[in-house]
Amino acid sequence: MDFVSSPLVFVFVDVSLSGYSLLYLYIATCRSMPTSAALDVVAKHLNLKFFEVPTGWKFFGNLMDAGLCSVCGEESFGTGSDHIREKDGIWAVLAWLSILAHKNKDNLGAEKLVTVEEIVRQHWTTYGRHYYTRYDYENVDAGAAKDLMAYLVKLQSSLPEVNETVKGACPDVSKVVHGDEFEYKDPVDGSISKHQGIRYLFEDGSRLVFRLSGTGSEGATIRLYIEQYEKDPSKTGRDSQEALAPLVEVALKLSKMQEFTGRSGPTVIT
Repeated sequence: MDFVSSPLVFVFVDVSLSGYSLLYLYIATCRSMPTSAALDVVAKHLNLKFFEVPTGWKFFGNLMDAGLCSVCGEESFGTGSDHIREKDGIWAVLAWLSILAHKNKDNLGAEKLVTVEEIVRQHWTTYGRHYYTRYDYENVDAGAAKDLMAYLVKLQSSLPEVNETVKGACPDVSKVVHGDEFEYKDPVDGSISKHQGIRYLFEDGSRLVFRLSGTGSEGATIRLYIEQYEKDPSKTGRDSQEALAPLVEVALKLSKMQEFTGRSGPTVIT
């Protein structure tokens, strides 16, 4: 979602919608709750309205139908805008191509053009980097998965106990300042979506999110989202898994993942 920070995208969206140019049409940006909070930082910097919704494109659809959201994205790499109200990979590619064209407009005869990597690194310098990964534990016993989630909810009632575990796992990790089970009230129809994921929010902007997906006869999938926010420009070029290793250790010890699931590691790492 780095392209949200580019003024050129405002023009791109405007042209695709109405043929007018240089009009800032964004009303709000939106992401699903487990998605990296990088968008939050950009939205705050640009003074854009921002929504955080549960996983599921229908929540974006409600906001776009009501004219409340112009661009959105979710954790499985889907992005889109209100020009079609759906995921649109072509739109995302065209947005990036437009940014590259703009960045290189005075540099076309040069030996080296501005690259996507350079744009992303500049973004990290300005806004910081959100290191991010997802661990999926598939086909976990449904009862064990529910017990793990219930344990995490109960644990949130005692943040001192949570932070004791955090410091025991890795003293350098920031302290947890908030824990909750995500709940969303739709500003359009007033509907309330409960039990949308368990969150642990850290003082430095990092997050741990736990979600349960499917509890059928073949077992459940536990999704663990791990996000480390780094504002120091000298530390934004690290390998993601290396940078996230301390927070991963905290997440696994805090949740007692192996104890509840019997798994020594995730099925898939994204």
